[in-house]
Order: sequence, then C-alpha cells, then structure tokens
Amino acid sequence: MRVYVPATIGMLRHLVSEGQLAPVRGTAFSLTPALREAYVSGSNEELEYAALLDAARASLRLLASHDDAEQDSGSGIDEKEPPRRVVIAADVEESDVTPRPDLDSAVVRVAGSVTLDDIAAVHVDAVEAEQAVVAAADAIDRADLGDLDADFVLGEAEDHELAWYAPQEVPFFLELL
Repeated sequence: MRVYVPATIGMLRHLVSEGQLAPVRGTAFSLTPALREAYVSGSNEELEYAALLDAARASLRLLASHDDAEQDSGSGIDEKEPPRRVVIAADVEESDVTPRPDLDSAVVRVAGSVTLDDIAAVHVDAVEAEQAVVAAADAIDRADLGDLDADFVLGEAEDHELAWYAPQEVPFFLELL
C-alpha cells in the first residue's frame, strides 16, 4: 500500500543514514476509503495526489514544530537544514497501515518504520520555495483557525510544486544541499 510520510530534510538524512525512519507518531497519508468517499469523482492518481498534498501540509507542521523532544527525534526546524517540505512515498504492507478517519480522510497510522527499500519516491521543495515555506510554517495554525491572510500565505507555499526524486537519487540530492 502506498503511503505518504510527511518529513523534513533532517528526517530524510536520518532515513538515508540509518536505513529506516519511523513516521512521527506513526502518521502518514494514503488513498483510503474515507478519502475516496470525500471526493465525488477522481481517478486513483488524482486521489493519491490529494493524499500527497495532505502530507506536504503536514510537513509544514513538522517545520513549524519547536518542541525539543520532536527535534531530538529528527523533526522540527533545524537551522542547519534548508526549510523545505518533504514527502516520502513508500510502499508498505497493507497490514501495517490503519486508517484514521477520525483525524482526517487521508490519515493513516503506520506500524513500525519505513525502510529505504520501501521508498518509491521522495518529493521535496525546490530552493525557490524556501521563503514561502518558512512563512507558511509560521502561518499554518492561524490558517487553520480561519485567518484569511494566513490562508493566503499557506497558499503561496502550496503553489510550489514538489520536485520528484527516485530513491537512488536521494543520497546525491542530500549531498548537494
């Protein structure tokens, strides 16, 4: 089953160096029955893209996190790493995935870690998106609470398409940062 794991550049480095990464609190996104029900129409590809975009928004939340405990686990803003949204697309056993429609239609809980062998692709913002991503990470909570200006700022970041990297390209991409 394809899942989209929200991450940061630091988490991606951890995945490459350690060979595995546990999603923060086991949270990922996927094409779930609840997501399919939420859309009147849409191909599997369109619905998978919707799940990927949900994971990209969750990546903003990881970037916005200032909790020291989360930073110790590889998430949160790291001043040494570029502020970019990261989504890890991974194929995991369906038995390791539990839908969480109580949280949102695309949210799933992944048991255990995602390994390098599970990775189908990695999606990352380009350098041109960094300023918009920093502003959006700062505004995401206000946008959720209905602040229209913050919602506009969030939209500015989401207007940037994520670049696609094959699994074997990820170490080289990280080396070039």
